[in-house]
Amino acid sequence: QVQLVESGGGLVQPGGSLRLSCAASGSIFNTMHWYRQTPGKDREWVASISSYSATNYADSVKGRFTISKDNAKNTLYLQMNSLKPEDTAVYFCRSWNGVWGQGTQVTVSS
Repeated sequence: QVQLVESGGGLVQPGGSLRLSCAASGSIFNTMHWYRQTPGKDREWVASISSYSATNYADSVKGRFTISKDNAKNTLYLQMNSLKPEDTAVYFCRSWNGVWGQGTQVTVSS
C-alpha cells in the first residue's frame, strides 16, 4: 500500500507562511486529506482534495490554507498563510484508504 512522508514543518512567527508536502510512494489520484493534532486532543481534520481536485476546508483554516496536489509527482501540499499560534500542531497527511504519514511539526510563535 502507499506510504506517505510529510515535510516542510518548522517554526514560524504569527502571520507567516509555510508549505507542507506529503510525498507518496504511489498514486495519489484519489481523495487525500490533511489533519493536525495537538497534545491531549483528538486528531482534527484540516482539508481534503478529491480525485478531481475539489477542495474542502475546516472553518478554522478556510481562507488561509490551500490544499493542492501534483499527481505527476505523487505529492500533496498544504500552503498555510496568515498562521496563528493556534495552528501549532503536528500535521499529518492521510490517503483515501486510511494510510497516515508520520507527521511534521508546525510551531507558530514569536
